[in-house]
Amino acid sequence: MEILVVLIFLAILFGGVYWYAGYSTRSGFAKDENQNFIPDAWEEKFSWFFSGKGIIMLVLGIAIGYTLARVIG
Repeated sequence: MEILVVLIFLAILFGGVYWYAGYSTRSGFAKDENQNFIPDAWEEKFSWFFSGKGIIMLVLGIAIGYTLARVIG
């Protein structure tokens, strides 16, 4: 049960980071010269995090689904 809470927390945390990256570039708060909705300062330091966004969210979704099935079923 605790692992389910951790996985849901991670999904919300990662989703919040991805959302804030897009929000900060759209609002003009952060500079984004290549218009990919990732601030340039973040892109230099954490490019692996943004390039693997699809895989990260897929793995979290599968893990949450599997854990829910184990907890409920």
